[in-house]
Amino acid sequence: MCADELNEAMVRYESLGNGNIVYLIQSSREGLSFSQFQQLSQNMPFSLKEWSEILHISERTIQRYKKESLVFEPLQSERILEIALLKRKGIDVFGTEDNFYTWLKSANPALGGIKPRELLDNYFGISLIKDELYRIEHGVLA
Repeated sequence: MCADELNEAMVRYESLGNGNIVYLIQSSREGLSFSQFQQLSQNMPFSLKEWSEILHISERTIQRYKKESLVFEPLQSERILEIALLKRKGIDVFGTEDNFYTWLKSANPALGGIKPRELLDNYFGISLIKDELYRIEHGVLA
């Protein structure tokens, strides 16, 4: 699946309420190429070091993926896709990338004072962030 098809699948997924999750499952199983990763992560405020922490791989491994045109493992691909979807939801909720990224980097009382950015390295953390975004979207701030 090329990067354009993947982005289109993500848009359809969000607009149809999980209607095209099959495309995302297929993409994560096949593994994302480094160019797909770059396209999905463009404009995200994460350094290579931060991505290595989020994906649980070394910076050197990410650089090797780029140099050798390798694909990410399914679990890493899934995490990249989850964060890309989270970014879209965050922009919907906060209006702009900058507002969402500011929120990600700010201590959050609803999360026990943890910065949402610190939770991106595992599924449970990403789920917690999604839940908080939905609460904010619906005005449930307690």
